[in-house]
Amino acid sequence: MSNVQQARETLGARLRELRKQANLTGLELARIAGWDNSKVSRYEHGKQTPSEQDIRIWCAATNAPLHLPDLIASVRNLEAAYLEWKRIQSAHAQKKTGQVESSSKFIRGYDPDLIPGLLQTRDYATAVLRECIDFIGIPDDLESAVRERMERQQILRKGPRRFHFLIAEQALYTTVGDDQIMLAQLEQLIAYVRSSRMALGIVPRMAVFRAPVVNFLMYDRTLVQVETTSAGLSVTQPREVELYDRAFEILAGQSAKGDAARALINSAIETRLHGSDP
Repeated sequence: MSNVQQARETLGARLRELRKQANLTGLELARIAGWDNSKVSRYEHGKQTPSEQDIRIWCAATNAPLHLPDLIASVRNLEAAYLEWKRIQSAHAQKKTGQVESSSKFIRGYDPDLIPGLLQTRDYATAVLRECIDFIGIPDDLESAVRERMERQQILRKGPRRFHFLIAEQALYTTVGDDQIMLAQLEQLIAYVRSSRMALGIVPRMAVFRAPVVNFLMYDRTLVQVETTSAGLSVTQPREVELYDRAFEILAGQSAKGDAARALINSAIETRLHGSDP
């Protein structure tokens, strides 16, 4: 059972307790609220998340106004968790991102901790998405989400688009899955360094701090998508997009490219194989 479903059932149990304390049957509460008879049962058994207005009606009918703020907070937390799942992990979200990518001519991205999604191997992507699902506590749509992420990568081989990805050197060392998964991912990065269809740079660990940045993707010069622990941001305001553009150019100027990038990746591979961090 997902954490979202558990929270929905816990909320339902609290609503049931309030109804019983008010000495109301489910049918009586439904009549007072003007609802279909089955609505009370769906809420109490965690089959459906009540709206904030329905929570207000429930508290009024059961004479429990003191419980209203906490119950509404519970509903909002449930909604946020479900939307976060849809945003980050669901196949629908992956497909929507693919549609944005397909309409763009120039895609740039920076990640300080992980390999960007468009460059991930299947095993690496599976491990990343699995950890995110477990951390957030959301319905498990792993297989579909991984499939959509892999299908998105077709864009790297189609059309006249340009790509420029920057990865902080730390991302080469952040362990995703296990050593075998990491070694396969690092070998694939070396192949991408050689690619004529994209530019790939590694920002060294000792690079001077010059701009406050988190992971982001830029589509042409009109949209920036940023993902944080609890929210996804879509930046379209020209002045804000310009800040990300400036930050990217600073990082690109600091990044190792070509042979220098391959040397950093090979160093990370050697560390995996022999355990000696340079």
